[in-house]
Amino acid sequence: MAARAVVDLHCHTSASFDSLSDPVAVARTAALRGITHLAITDHDRIDGALRARDAATPGLTVIVGSEVRTAQGDLIALFLERPITAGLPASEAIAAIRDQGGLVGIPHPFDGWRGSLLRDEAALSLLSEVDWIEGWNARLVAPGGNQRAAELAVSRGIPSVAASDAHTLLEIGGAATIMTGDLDTAAGFHSALHGDLTRITGRGALFARLFTPIAKLVNATRGNRRVNPGVTFGER
Repeated sequence: MAARAVVDLHCHTSASFDSLSDPVAVARTAALRGITHLAITDHDRIDGALRARDAATPGLTVIVGSEVRTAQGDLIALFLERPITAGLPASEAIAAIRDQGGLVGIPHPFDGWRGSLLRDEAALSLLSEVDWIEGWNARLVAPGGNQRAAELAVSRGIPSVAASDAHTLLEIGGAATIMTGDLDTAAGFHSALHGDLTRITGRGALFARLFTPIAKLVNATRGNRRVNPGVTFGER
């Protein structure tokens, strides 16, 4: 019988410019809340995810990923071995993720406050190149944004997932997706996305979202700012 997994496909650690959550603490918190697979998707970086993975928290599989900033909006990349250059055209970013054998998703596609890919009608042509859409993002505050995303996924036959987009420990696992299958490889994960999915659609606490500007300020004083377009983190 295939294993049942509780998956949070989108969360951040202190490697992101807008979070102060220690990567190991993020992993431990996820495990305590019943998450079995956690995708750590820091902005244009993978070092936080690697640190969390290497901590080997019992009961938790950490998937190394990144929230990739493209010229048209954000993408989620999973099963990465190295960071993706920030600010590439979306099609080039997707090609770079595929070159690593990775998977590609669209986060918060209709959030007017963030770098949401599908705010531009021209970006709809990219839908044939992605593996899932966030039909539920726990941090999305735009009225009807999650509903529009879920409806788009259904209309295009693209798997629709729920994710916490956690930037604080409080939010981890607040939204997640129950999946069945072997999620330890990109191929197995892709197959599971096309099986039965159950979305857990919790919302992030307002207090947690209000904490984000503070995290940005603290990180800026530490020299941890957003990766500039055209830069691959860790390279000079």
